[in-house]
Amino acid sequence: MKSLIEAMTTRAKVRQLLYILVPILITQLAMFSMTFFDTIMSGRYSADDLAGVAVGSSLWVPVYTGLSGILMSITPIVGHLIGGGQLKKVAFSVMQGIYVSLFIAGVTYALGLLLLMPIMNTMNLEENVRRIAIEYVIGLSFGIIPLFLTAVLRGFIDALGMTRTSMIIMLMSLPLNIFFNYVLIYGKWGFPELGGVGSGYASAITYWLIFFLFAWIVHRRAPLRAYRLFSALPRPSFAKWKEILSLGLPIGLSLFVETSIFSAVTLLMSEYNTQVIAAHQAALNFATLTYMIPMSVSMALTIVVGFEAGARRWADARRYSSIAVIMAVSISLLCTAGIFFFREQVAYLYSTDTEVLELTAGFLLFAALFQLSDAIQAPVQGALRGYKDVNVTFLMTIISYWIIGLPLGWLLARFTEWGPYGYWIGLITGLTCGAITLSIRLKLFQKRKASLSAVE
Repeated sequence: MKSLIEAMTTRAKVRQLLYILVPILITQLAMFSMTFFDTIMSGRYSADDLAGVAVGSSLWVPVYTGLSGILMSITPIVGHLIGGGQLKKVAFSVMQGIYVSLFIAGVTYALGLLLLMPIMNTMNLEENVRRIAIEYVIGLSFGIIPLFLTAVLRGFIDALGMTRTSMIIMLMSLPLNIFFNYVLIYGKWGFPELGGVGSGYASAITYWLIFFLFAWIVHRRAPLRAYRLFSALPRPSFAKWKEILSLGLPIGLSLFVETSIFSAVTLLMSEYNTQVIAAHQAALNFATLTYMIPMSVSMALTIVVGFEAGARRWADARRYSSIAVIMAVSISLLCTAGIFFFREQVAYLYSTDTEVLELTAGFLLFAALFQLSDAIQAPVQGALRGYKDVNVTFLMTIISYWIIGLPLGWLLARFTEWGPYGYWIGLITGLTCGAITLSIRLKLFQKRKASLSAVE
C-alpha cells in the first residue's frame, strides 16, 4: 500500500514538474534561438560573418548569462515568500529587483566601453572578422536594458508557476527576430545590408519588444495584476538589494564561470585560422542549443524546490530533485545519439564551406559527449538554488572549469596531436568534475535537511 501511494505521489510530481518545465523549455529554446539564428543566417552570408558573429556572441553570452543570473535570485525569493504565505512582500521584492537590474545594466555598459576593444585586440583575428565581432556586440548593446528588466519580470511570473506566459511571449517574438535578421543582414526593402552585424541590431529591437510585452501582461493580466507591481515606486532598499545580490551573485558568478570558459577557449583558439574558429563556434552554438534542455530542467527545479523549501517540505523537495535528474539524463541520451548520427546534417545548417563543414562535424562529436555531464550538473545546480545554497556551488564550479578543465584543454591542444579538439576534451573533463562534486554537495545538503526535519 505504501509503495502504491509513493508511486501515485511520484506521478503527480512528474506531472507538476512537466507542467512547469515544458513552457520553460520552449521559452529557453526560443530565447537562445535568437543567437542560434544570428549565427546560422550570418554563416549563410559569409564565413567571415559566421566567425565574427560567433566570436562576438561568445563574448556576449557569458556576460549576459552571468549578470542576468544574478537576477535569477528573484525566483527563489518570490517562491519562498509565496510558499511561506507572505504574499504582500512579493511586489516590494520584485520592484527592488527592477532597481538592481537597472544598476547592473549601467555597470555592463561601463565595462563594455572599457573592456571590449582591449579584449578584441588580444585575439589574433583577421581584420574583417574583428570588425564584424565588435560591431555585432555594439548592436546587441542597445538591448541590454530591456533584457535585464525582462529577466526580473520573467522570474516573478515563473515563480508563480505561470511559465506558459513567458513561453507565449517568446514564441511570438522569435519570428519577429528572424524577420529583422533577414531585413538587416541582407538589406531588404531599402534597409542597409549590414551582414552579420545586422543580426545584433535585430536582436536588440526584439529585446525591447519582449520587455514591453512582459510589462503589459504583468500590469493587466490576472492574477499578476493583483500584486499591483507598478502601482507604486518604493524607495530603494539596500537591505533587499543585499538579499538579492547575496543570493544572486553566487548564481550569476557560477553561470559566468561556466559560460565564460567557452569564451576563454575561443580566445585561445584565435591562433587557428578563420575556418577552425567558425567551425568551433558553430559546434558550440549547437551544443548550447541542446543545453537549453538541462538548463530548463534546472530552472523548473529551482521553482518547485524553492516552493517546497519555503513550506519546509524537505522530503518533497528531495523527490523533485531525483525526478528532474533522471528526466534530464534520459533526454540527453537521446540528444547525444541525435548529434552523433546527424552531425554532418547539423554542420550543413551553419555553412556550405567544405573545410568548415568537415571541421564542424568533428567538433560535434565532442559536443555529443557534453550532453550527459550537463544533464546532471545543471539540474543539481537548480536544486541547490531552490534551497538557496549557492556559495559552495560557485567554488566547485570555479575548480571544475578553470582549475581542471581549461588548463587540461590547453595542455592537450598545445602538446598533443589533438590540436583544437584538445580544448573540447578539457571542457568535457571540467563538466564531468562539476557534475560529480555538485551531486555530492546536493546529497549532503539534503541529508542534513532530512535530519533537521526528523528532529522537528
